[in-house]
Amino acid sequence: MQKQHYRSGTYRAKSSVGYLVKRAHALMHDNLEPAFAEKGFTFMQWVVLMYLRDGIALNPKHICAEFRHDSGALTRVLDQLEKRGLVVRQRSTQDRRAIELTLTADGRKTVESLVPVVVDKLNWSLRDFSGSEVAELTRLLGKLIEAMQDESPMETSSAGARA
Repeated sequence: MQKQHYRSGTYRAKSSVGYLVKRAHALMHDNLEPAFAEKGFTFMQWVVLMYLRDGIALNPKHICAEFRHDSGALTRVLDQLEKRGLVVRQRSTQDRRAIELTLTADGRKTVESLVPVVVDKLNWSLRDFSGSEVAELTRLLGKLIEAMQDESPMETSSAGARA
């Protein structure tokens, strides 16, 4: 039988894992956006640069799926990054309908220059956590993500598309 961590009669949004994760994400975004603005970037531009750097997603379709971002809005972000010489779009050699994204040398240098901004904000946010608490939080979030990916039809189809 499945564990019942929540009960309908006592469920409250503010103590829900979903609410807490979404709230943490929103606050992280709110804290990072002004720091990125000082450097002439947006949070979403940062996400694209990092996804490309770390190989999380290498085309617009997968970035939209991973980040749950609108394709039209992502096109505008990519236009901005391409105009700045940070990203190159090219047709896939295997599937001419698909677009592949690549960081330029300037794009790689730029993303590396923005990493300390994120590191500083994360370290500040985690200032009251011990090293073992950060490791445990990271482990538990990874475990949650893994369990939810097993249930998500969108993740299953995205994973299949990546393979």
